[in-house]
Amino acid sequence: MKVKKMIPCIYLYNQTAVKGFNDYTLVDANPINLALYYAANDADVILLFDLSPNEDEAHEAALDEIKAICEAVNIPVYGAGNVKRMEDIKKLLYAGCAKAALNFSKESNIAILEEVSKKFGKDKIIVSVKDSTELSGHVAEIEEFADSVLFMYHKEIIDAAEICKLPYISLLPEISLEKLIEIFSQENIVGISGEVISENVENIKNLKAIFAENGIQTTLKKIAMPWSEIKKNSDGMVPVVVQDVKTDEVLMLAYMNEEAYLKTLDTGVMTYYSRSRDELWVKGLTSGHYQYLQSMEIDCDKDTILCKVIQVGAACHTGNKTCFYTNLYSKEVRKEHNPIKVFEEVFDVIKDRKVNPKEGSYTNYLFDKGIDKILKKLGEEATEIVIAAKNPNPNEIKYEISDFLYHCMVLMAEKDVTWEEICEELAKR
Repeated sequence: MKVKKMIPCIYLYNQTAVKGFNDYTLVDANPINLALYYAANDADVILLFDLSPNEDEAHEAALDEIKAICEAVNIPVYGAGNVKRMEDIKKLLYAGCAKAALNFSKESNIAILEEVSKKFGKDKIIVSVKDSTELSGHVAEIEEFADSVLFMYHKEIIDAAEICKLPYISLLPEISLEKLIEIFSQENIVGISGEVISENVENIKNLKAIFAENGIQTTLKKIAMPWSEIKKNSDGMVPVVVQDVKTDEVLMLAYMNEEAYLKTLDTGVMTYYSRSRDELWVKGLTSGHYQYLQSMEIDCDKDTILCKVIQVGAACHTGNKTCFYTNLYSKEVRKEHNPIKVFEEVFDVIKDRKVNPKEGSYTNYLFDKGIDKILKKLGEEATEIVIAAKNPNPNEIKYEISDFLYHCMVLMAEKDVTWEEICEELAKR
């Protein structure tokens, strides 16, 4: 049996999360927080509907919000809504969505299915249908060019699942547990979404356990090591090193007792035991600077835990990103060999030149001359790489690629593109 997924929804309207398609009641003024909340409660995917008005400015603002959400969470986001042409699919995918939905209620979307499938890959395309009639007339092309079907009308879902061979995601209202089990027991219904999940996010783990008891395979995570097997200190606690999952930066050191350990694994939100206050402590509960658990590992002696997290805001109570911001010792000469850190350090200098010009700086010369000069130099350096590649000495190509990357970074600074965005885009490919 296929692994089944729990998929809560975010309905995005004017850069806020609202109740639904025809209900603009505010759910969360910051959709990123809502997405992180879903991810922390063991959601497998987030289904995001862009309900922004049909205006270019509103649509672009929504795409910026979608991009921020995709960057914030470490689970896939499926994008839907406001899709009328291939360009709209491209924008959703480039914003970071793992898949994008074509609404088959629009004739224009039916017409571009093959085109977008061949352009971006079948695995990126979901077909959204409101009922069986929209599905039955296009089964062959949907099966050939789409990855899955988003079925909007719950009363027909079991019968509709027989029409097409593709996996289905069913958008469901609040229904009984018995009906939910019946629907999810269907072989090719692989995801449930809508109100039944969005309104019961805190129960996702319980739902997965109930499904497992009924022979339905889910992504239910089991605790790999019971607390009894972990070596505690004299206070009955274990130290926890906390690391940023995106940058690998060490953020802080804290302690867990058994309750904090189990609550962290249960909620996905980092929870510690405060030795000074002698109480359980959910990181971010008062400051809003939550930490969302992404992975947990233990050392060889089983007496220290390493947690990688998504950090919201600052980890340190001083307002610094990390608690380790005071240098006690460093060698005077230090060459950085971590590629991404080298890129970031050079890029930081380039960005600083843009804000704080330095007389005689070649970087400032490029910024002063503008985009056309930067592009001209970039083209010249690309040509130099081609010429150097014909030379048997590998050093030349290293020099030319370094020049090219420098000019790329000048262009990135000019267009406000970061290395993190480039790396995320490369990772998706």
